[in-house]
Amino acid sequence: MKYFEQAYEHMERPFAWLDLDALDANINFINQTATMPIRIATKSIRSLPVLHYIMERLDTCVGVMTFSASETLYVLQHCDVHCLIGYPVMERTQIRQLLQYDNVTFMVDHVAQIMPLREEARKANKVAHVCIDLNMSTDFKALYFGTKRSSLHNIATLNHFLPYLQHPHIMVDGVMGYEAQIAGVSTHPINRVKGWMIRSLQRRAKKEVANQRRLLVAHCKFYFPHIRFVNGGGTGSIHYTTKQKEVTEMTIGSAFYAPSLFDDFNALSLQPAAGFALRVTRHPEPNTVVAHGGGYIASGAIAQEKAPVFVTHGYHLLSLEGAGEVQTPIHIDKHAQPLQIGDTVYMRHAKAGELCERFNTLHAVRGREYRGEMSTYRGDGQCFL
Repeated sequence: MKYFEQAYEHMERPFAWLDLDALDANINFINQTATMPIRIATKSIRSLPVLHYIMERLDTCVGVMTFSASETLYVLQHCDVHCLIGYPVMERTQIRQLLQYDNVTFMVDHVAQIMPLREEARKANKVAHVCIDLNMSTDFKALYFGTKRSSLHNIATLNHFLPYLQHPHIMVDGVMGYEAQIAGVSTHPINRVKGWMIRSLQRRAKKEVANQRRLLVAHCKFYFPHIRFVNGGGTGSIHYTTKQKEVTEMTIGSAFYAPSLFDDFNALSLQPAAGFALRVTRHPEPNTVVAHGGGYIASGAIAQEKAPVFVTHGYHLLSLEGAGEVQTPIHIDKHAQPLQIGDTVYMRHAKAGELCERFNTLHAVRGREYRGEMSTYRGDGQCFL
């Protein structure tokens, strides 16, 4: 990280860094690998300047997938882009605000989500565009492999649900079938036995997902033949999803920053593009230093993989302390680069956009040159979830 030291020598620690060369390489990887239009997952970016930067460089960008109604409104105020809201919206005021835009699609998988959309659209004399969220998880009976998300998992549930969408103030815009068990689960976790099980389950799940999604999409199109798009995939399933003929667009988010959770996806040629820097402020033992801050733990089920990781090899978190809210003890291997008080430690978050909730600014670097600040949602004074 010597070139980082030169570029960031004027910066006060802690700060969040963004490597534009790595970001460009990841964008190029997506352009070369994902042979279908891309929808950017904003939850993995959480910075308007970075979002614009990526959209300008993608070969085919059909829009963004936002993660809340308020965030969608914020994005629409600053970007001329189609927004697919990835999660149901139940707040009436926000529905009324979003109905003023023609380039918004709501996510639905249950009758209770449709009713407020129908009522508010009727009152406003508008048409609410919706996307049908299909459950692509694989139920192996003894193990549920996937996410607990949509209630639409077979033809019977669709037959009960779809008639409620046949309404003068509802337009079925698209279908989404997200294969989370393939796109977001590392095939080589720290636990080797767990890794073997995941790879085995994924091989079986790929066949079932392909058949199930084609069947359910065809059924939706029988009811609504003018469906405009079918969304699927994610960073971890790029090679798989591009081969699925029923999918017309893919959602990509984590691939751009390439957080540590995706280091063990063997098929991904990604470069770490974002992280944070801490100052070493204590040296209690010969092989231990303490950095100020660092407790930026990723969301989801608690596991070792959710902790931040070091950019430089030879440094480790202490098992009894981990990354702390105000200080992070660091064990230094015998042959690793020594650390002294005043030195900088560069780290990476386990998940992509969540890092931006901790910092107001991403400080961009290209090569050895500092390229300025790119504000995060937090830096813009925004907090959505």
